Amino acid sequence: MRTTIDRAGRLVIPKELRDRLGLVSGEVDVFAEGAGLRIELVSTDHLVERDGHLLLPSGGAPLTDDDVRELRHADQR
Repeated sequence: MRTTIDRAGRLVIPKELRDRLGLVSGEVDVFAEGAGLRIELVSTDHLVERDGHLLLPSGGAPLTDDDVRELRHADQR
């Protein structure tokens, strides 16, 4: 998928990719990797509600099944 970088250095990330990766406006970290770039959302400590569901902040270590189980149990206490 091709995109553009304008004279100010802004990179346009196509909507299809933003939607697929869950990218929203806000801060990101950018890293050089070889001849490419890696973009990561900056992890936040707050939950986001979307369509009536609370979403965990992106970034950080992946959640294990035990982590999810503990979060579900904590919600029921």
